Amino acid sequence: MGFFIRLIVTAVALWLSTVIVSGITVSGKGWLTNTLTLIAVALIFGLINAVLKPLIKIFGCFFYIITLGLIALVVNALLFLLTSWVADKLNLPFHVDGFWAAFWGAIIVGLVSWAANLAFGRDKDKPVTAS
Repeated sequence: MGFFIRLIVTAVALWLSTVIVSGITVSGKGWLTNTLTLIAVALIFGLINAVLKPLIKIFGCFFYIITLGLIALVVNALLFLLTSWVADKLNLPFHVDGFWAAFWGAIIVGLVSWAANLAFGRDKDKPVTAS
C-alpha cells in the first residue's frame, strides 16, 4: 500500500477506535477539524511506530521470546499512549485515557491495518512488515 493509503487507513482505524473504545476521544469542533486531527494523529502514530518499534524489538528481543510475542500487545498500547501524549503537546484534540483504552485502541488499529493489507494487497517488491 502506498503511504497515503496507509495514512488514511490508520486515520479511519483511529476514528473507529474513538467510536468503540470509551477512553479514546477526538474533541475538535466539527467534522473537518476531527478529520484533520485524525490524519495528523495517524501521521504521528506512523512516525512513532517507524522509529521506536524496531528499536524496542531489538532491545526487547528477550521479552518477545519469553512471552511468545504477547509483549507486543503491551508495546503497542504504550506506543498508542505516547502518540496521545505527543498529540497533546502539539495541541491536537486527541486523548487516550489510560493503558486499557490504549490497549484496545491499538488492537483496533492493528486489526484494521491487517484487514486493509488483505484488501489492498502490498507491493510485491517490499517485504511484509508489522504495522
